Amino acid sequence: MRTFFAFLLVALVGQAHSSGDTLRSYRVNDFFRAIPELDQRVEEVFLRLSDEQRVAQMIMPAAGKLGKSTAHVQRLIREGKIGGAILLNGTKTEFTNFSRQFDSISVANGHPRLLYSADAELSLINMKIKETQKVKYANKIRSFDVLRKETEKICAELNAMGVQWNFAPVVDLSPNSTVSFRSFGLNKDTIIQFSNEFIRISQARNIIATAKHFPGHGYVVGDTHKQLVFIDGEMKEVDVYKPLIRDSVLSIMIGHIAVKNNKKYDTEGLPSTVSRKIVTGLLREEMGFRGLIVTDAMGMGGVVNVPQCGLKAAKAGCDVILMPRDEDAVHADILAEIKKDEVFRDQVYESVKRIIRIKIILGILS
Repeated sequence: MRTFFAFLLVALVGQAHSSGDTLRSYRVNDFFRAIPELDQRVEEVFLRLSDEQRVAQMIMPAAGKLGKSTAHVQRLIREGKIGGAILLNGTKTEFTNFSRQFDSISVANGHPRLLYSADAELSLINMKIKETQKVKYANKIRSFDVLRKETEKICAELNAMGVQWNFAPVVDLSPNSTVSFRSFGLNKDTIIQFSNEFIRISQARNIIATAKHFPGHGYVVGDTHKQLVFIDGEMKEVDVYKPLIRDSVLSIMIGHIAVKNNKKYDTEGLPSTVSRKIVTGLLREEMGFRGLIVTDAMGMGGVVNVPQCGLKAAKAGCDVILMPRDEDAVHADILAEIKKDEVFRDQVYESVKRIIRIKIILGILS
């Protein structure tokens, strides 16, 4: 029996090497590491995509009860205009079926498989994804042991559904009523420590974790779902992100939050989502974040009335445009812009390579 299995292993290894494949498997935290063969694979995948397919990687619509119709998402997949989907309000069974169905459509039409995300926050997963294990609200967690147990539940559910990207944890300080029950509280040290543990466990389970909502939703007045809100003066919550970045959080979500009365970072009456000062100047350059930057939902009241907001978010430096009102228009806008602006084209290409890199690491692309 041992001889048979040894022969089978040798045969499989030989087959893999003869086809030019690598036996190396990656983990989410390899994203930030210098791995020459991974860098080479990213370039190979990038070069075989058209510009239309490249731009598509940046666009992520919603599927599910609060998203676009299944037929609409399927059409976008067939036409190669999206690179992923957020599964928004439904059941675990529905989401599992979506990921399988959408991937089969994408592959059948010669496009890359999709990256799937969800708002699987501690305080929201049971409301947004039915049939999932009961999880404690973030603001009710008082110990690392409980946090680890609840985070493991979430990771198990996402892995079972084929969801690789979790838009959690919320790292806002809690005074604002729209984030209060979704945050770990008001104490900055507690938020950092609990958030880092949630991120560590998630990424060890090959789930991309996301710190949100940069540059900070806790001290603003109002709800970005309904309107543009403002940080008036000092950005008090930015420091929360520094240790999370240092400890390798893989993604950060930009909130539709404007900054005023701040000489260096004033967003001139526009949300941070479309502000190059905030996304590229502060987050990328000053804070040194090298991971994935994703917008909050682009149909929200805090941004939706900005003309060509999807294109402007990409120009600000966002890698993934989440839930645009019109995916076709965003795809066309970015594609047209890269054809006439070489600097923007190179920036888009870097965004696309980041997305390809994580897709290879997760086994979505080979």
